[in-house]
Amino acid sequence: MIPKFNRPISPRENILRYLRGENPLWMPDMRRDCATVCPYAFPDNRARAFGGVDCFGIQWTYEPNIRAAMVTPGTRRLSDITRWREELEWFDPWSIDWQKEIDEHYAQGLSPERFTTFVILNGFFERTADLTSFEDAFCYLLEEPEALTEFYDRLAQWHIELIKIAKQFFHADMILLHDDMGSQKNAFFSSQLYRRLLMPQYQKVTRAAHDMGLYISLHSCGNVGIHIQNFIDAGFDGWEGQNAVNDKQAIMDQYGDKLFQMSMTTIDPSLSDEEAEALVCGLVDGLGKTRRLLPSLLVMGQREVSIEDAFYRCSRRKYCGG
Repeated sequence: MIPKFNRPISPRENILRYLRGENPLWMPDMRRDCATVCPYAFPDNRARAFGGVDCFGIQWTYEPNIRAAMVTPGTRRLSDITRWREELEWFDPWSIDWQKEIDEHYAQGLSPERFTTFVILNGFFERTADLTSFEDAFCYLLEEPEALTEFYDRLAQWHIELIKIAKQFFHADMILLHDDMGSQKNAFFSSQLYRRLLMPQYQKVTRAAHDMGLYISLHSCGNVGIHIQNFIDAGFDGWEGQNAVNDKQAIMDQYGDKLFQMSMTTIDPSLSDEEAEALVCGLVDGLGKTRRLLPSLLVMGQREVSIEDAFYRCSRRKYCGG
């Protein structure tokens, strides 16, 4: 059941004010205010969540310890990046009955009152590693730029078809495209390599999204601070990254006017209600003071009070001067 609130404007309009650089009335909680669409009818999404075979024939195995799936050890779908034309079959995303998927699984969640984000799980680098191996993917970035460029040209168009589906069937407001690019210590590759090989491809995807009237944000885990300017130049409107390995405040201070941030904030059950409320109000007073943060609150355990409601009240007072 989607809760209804007596708010002066819709959650969707409030988020759009954020993205347009206008004055929002409260800081969104994306778990409440946004419908996130990641349809399990699409093989990539189902395989990544539960295990199985994805769109490119890659076998995934569910790992209970991380509550997600990983490429099954020993799996190698592509013998070499130079043979992608001969060895890959391209799944047609239009072959899915998308209206049936909406009717069966999203009829209650989608609403013109809520902002809608459509998730695409695998970007260019991750797809290369999944098809071959991480070791070979790094080698290909250095040794096979021509073959990768040709493969990425085709992959970019495939992503654009998914964005068309997001717009036509789900009336999406934003695309959230995943491509992890770093470890806890550093990015996987240099800024120069990104600009030379990946940026032209991402510019095609972001340009297509913008041409359809959509915002587009990049989910990229790891310590990827060296790529923030690259993400901006590639045309992304926002970035969702890990709090623990990136200086989010410094990045917001330097780039916040050009790139909004998305962020998961987990409310640990060991915190008292007062401590939890102080945490979310601190979010409003910290990163949120720029009005360029789109957080998602994950409240763990059962509580006597609603931390989400406290977050709403705190940000209303802050943003509206009450």
